[in-house]
Amino acid sequence: MVRLPDFDEVPGWFVALPDCASAAPVATALRNRADQEVRHPSGRPWLLGHWSPSGTAVGETGRAKIVVIGDHAVTSGRLSTAAGRAHTVADLDGLAGAMAGSCHLAASVAGCVRVQGSITGLRPVFHARIGDVTVAADRADVLAGLLDAEVDEQRMAVRLLTSFALFPLAGEPVWRDISVLLSGDYLVLDSNGRRRSVKWWTAPEPVVPMADGAPALREALSAAVEARVRGRDLVSCDLGGLDSTALCSLAARGGAKVVAYTADGRDPMADDVTWARRTVTGLGDTEHHVIAGDRLPMVYEGLRDTDDRFDEPCPAAVHISRWLVIPRSAAARGSRLHLTGFGGDELLAGSPAHLHALLRTHPRTAFRRVRGFAAQRPWPYRETLRQLWDSSPYRAWLARVGDQLTAVPAPMETPTLDWGTPPRMPPWATRDAVDAVRELINTAARTAEPLAETRGQHVELEAMRSTSRMVRQLGQTAARAGLTLAAPYYDDRVIEAGLAVRPQDRITPWQYKPLIVEAMRGIVPDESLTRHTKDEGSYEVEAGLREHRAELLALCEDSRLARLGLVDPDVLREVCSRPLPPALSFDALYQTAACEVWLRALETATVPG
Repeated sequence: MVRLPDFDEVPGWFVALPDCASAAPVATALRNRADQEVRHPSGRPWLLGHWSPSGTAVGETGRAKIVVIGDHAVTSGRLSTAAGRAHTVADLDGLAGAMAGSCHLAASVAGCVRVQGSITGLRPVFHARIGDVTVAADRADVLAGLLDAEVDEQRMAVRLLTSFALFPLAGEPVWRDISVLLSGDYLVLDSNGRRRSVKWWTAPEPVVPMADGAPALREALSAAVEARVRGRDLVSCDLGGLDSTALCSLAARGGAKVVAYTADGRDPMADDVTWARRTVTGLGDTEHHVIAGDRLPMVYEGLRDTDDRFDEPCPAAVHISRWLVIPRSAAARGSRLHLTGFGGDELLAGSPAHLHALLRTHPRTAFRRVRGFAAQRPWPYRETLRQLWDSSPYRAWLARVGDQLTAVPAPMETPTLDWGTPPRMPPWATRDAVDAVRELINTAARTAEPLAETRGQHVELEAMRSTSRMVRQLGQTAARAGLTLAAPYYDDRVIEAGLAVRPQDRITPWQYKPLIVEAMRGIVPDESLTRHTKDEGSYEVEAGLREHRAELLALCEDSRLARLGLVDPDVLREVCSRPLPPALSFDALYQTAACEVWLRALETATVPG
């Protein structure tokens, strides 16, 4: 049976209730678990939970009240001004579209409630019908505890796909009767406890030239870092690739002491440390720590001991002990805020799928880019042309994904000009699991709309969504160590600035992340801006699989996924007992291990006293 996790296991959560008497039973159920409460202007209970007061701002005027929770620089005075101008919850679009940082926004206006998170889902909004009303929350397991909900085997089967980027299925909660708000929407709870969603954000048209787009990104990213660093004496940050280098350099411009951390991998070809030392030399007064490779746990190490109470399976579970080394070191050094470069790859490297639309507006430019990418990857000529000329809608692509779930995976050199890379079910998935996933995909394909009109923006937004779900859970783990994890590249304003830049300026086979290079001139040391490499980590994955195979094999024994009828433990055991075949991606094993570990952790969840 599912239980609401204890406070020690969940660093922060909130539930938002509609402004009606029918919500009283839910409020009563929450009060002995919540240590904070915000009331509607009417006096009824509204927000209950456990969250950091330092990241909370509340503004109120008359019949309107606004609450912001998260990483932001919004003042109560600004919120009170916005509340005074709001006659309906729709009047808050301007406020929501102007805030720097990453946060949840909740508003109660004249008996109507608005709840929204972030574009990528890093700040999600879950909702469920409980009793006579719909309520919202930032964690799915909190709602599951209120509902005494069970795990949905069909949705769990989706988590076995070799990629967790398949809109709209990949982000669905694994609990029965619980839903998640779509990106770009806000949730409305009316005075009768009914719900509806309203779309308030769409991806910007990518028409801004580099000369204008780089300063806009610089301004947005600077504001994102400033919103978090302001008023702090010490902050920490990752210092590895170009994305985290930009954040470290921006943080160093503020008044806080900056402590940077670089992991020295065991791969002899890795060069993060070399470039990090050059950056620190260029910045001057930045404290730098290098974590030696032999101090870092291997991938899959400690897998059986993972006890984090995530509200969904987290692929990072396979290397959580490795990832935690830097946050724990930073917390021990005295940091309470840690900046990470997650999200930079999706936004700054971008997707070649933009070439599909670019071909129709700037054919000469598109063909030059295509030839460059095709030579680098390399891409087969015939398949490249097929994807370029194909104009089938997202629904048709999604239907093809359902048909090909058990097909041989596409070769590594397959062009990436389509709506996405079609995921596969792993060879250990049962027929029932495959059928369950295919049914969900076929159902979604009847009505699904892409996240953006063009393939390139859709692919980028879905990549942000999928990775941000993992980063959200890493943030929960870091919070248990006393550290706030900040990922500014997932901020709404930063994403808008990046996506607005013309793809022919932002995405090129001949330059590495040109947008961030131009945006950070004069901020990042000049030499660091010449970097065109990135440590990719496959060496550590392969080594971890060899050295910790026993931990993976132990998960095959009395498998909880097998109990649900989703995997064949004998096939899984056979695959885990030897090197992975070339056609099977690391992600396939990550996903399955994450689901297995998560199901086992549920069995030890405790009930608050």
